[in-house]
Amino acid sequence: MTRALRASLKFCGIFTLCVLLAVPFSASLRAAGGVHDLPLLFDARERIAKPDLSGLARLRFLTTVDFPPFNFIDQSGKLAGFHVDLVREICRELEIDAKCQIQAVTFAELQPALEDGQGEAVVAGIGISPELRQRFAFSRAFMKLPARFAANRQAMGRDLSVAALGGKPVGAISGTTHEAMLKAFFPKLDVRSFPTREAMLAALRQGSVAAVFSDGMQLSFWTAGSDAANCCALLEGAYFSQRFLGEGLAIMNRKGDSALTQAIDHALLELSRKGRLDEIYLRYFPAGIY
Repeated sequence: MTRALRASLKFCGIFTLCVLLAVPFSASLRAAGGVHDLPLLFDARERIAKPDLSGLARLRFLTTVDFPPFNFIDQSGKLAGFHVDLVREICRELEIDAKCQIQAVTFAELQPALEDGQGEAVVAGIGISPELRQRFAFSRAFMKLPARFAANRQAMGRDLSVAALGGKPVGAISGTTHEAMLKAFFPKLDVRSFPTREAMLAALRQGSVAAVFSDGMQLSFWTAGSDAANCCALLEGAYFSQRFLGEGLAIMNRKGDSALTQAIDHALLELSRKGRLDEIYLRYFPAGIY
């Protein structure tokens, strides 16, 4: 995940709920299923061997405090969030609870701290890139962030569907991956570009555009919030594209720790198979974002 996206997600606020997950899609666009469904990351028939971790002295996960609802400081002053609960489940699945720790640093410190041996893994929404893959190892993706359409109810009339957008203006934020994705996969739509998210959402609320195309997690909470004043609704369909939206959220560790990478993949597979990933997802995103 890019710094820009991390910064934009802060608008949700610490006590607002916001998330998603998906199978590893190709660069082609696909739509996900029901609103509460957590798309599967792993084939239930797959097997990933659990490596021997008896020689592991400790497993320190590094995260941040500024990425709600994934990592934040709760009302009691404790580190909390989706990533925190995920780490606890991974350690429980690997039967190394006593060796596990999670500590917060600033986003800028994550990579240097991992390289300097101040931790063994990073779980903080870092976007996977070819450059980072040369320096670090990554687990299998455990979550993908979808793009969604949100529409003005009055401007759309009775037909709240993507198919009804033809001939209607659709907003996007200028220069973003979501704008590029919208133009690439919906070339016949009348796209109107806005300089900021605030300007785009104001136009949607006023009905100057019939719909907007942007980050699904942000739109799901905006449409349900007081700022939207019930003006708008998400249209059915969560859209994924590795080309535009990346590989998804994963856990990063040092390249030399291949056993740890395999152990995390093993744990993620088991958590997916046993439904515990779904439990964490619904804990933080009870309304769903797909």
